[in-house]
Amino acid sequence: MGDEKRRVSEIKKKIAGFDLICPGTLMVRKKPCGRPNCRCASGRPEDLHGPYHEWNRYIDGRLAHKIVSQKQAEELKRAMDNQREVKALLHEWERESAEIILGTKARKG
Repeated sequence: MGDEKRRVSEIKKKIAGFDLICPGTLMVRKKPCGRPNCRCASGRPEDLHGPYHEWNRYIDGRLAHKIVSQKQAEELKRAMDNQREVKALLHEWERESAEIILGTKARKG
């Protein structure tokens, strides 16, 4: 197996090693509840409710928001980090594939 195809095999193996991947972003927010007699109505940031972990992502072209638990937020962060790494590996696979098909890697060496 040539070096180029060996690199593609390594990339495929790395991608297959990921368990969970998710798109989106995580935000940590504190919010007022809207009740006029609640402590959060004071206007002071330390009196707001929370922290709440909010997962934002696009579903069918629309922005979706979901409040998640601390544990879910930790898993989502790991899955989002995995997704970024998988995307980087896919871009590398694309470059390697084009070089193999066009033979440009052989000409460089």
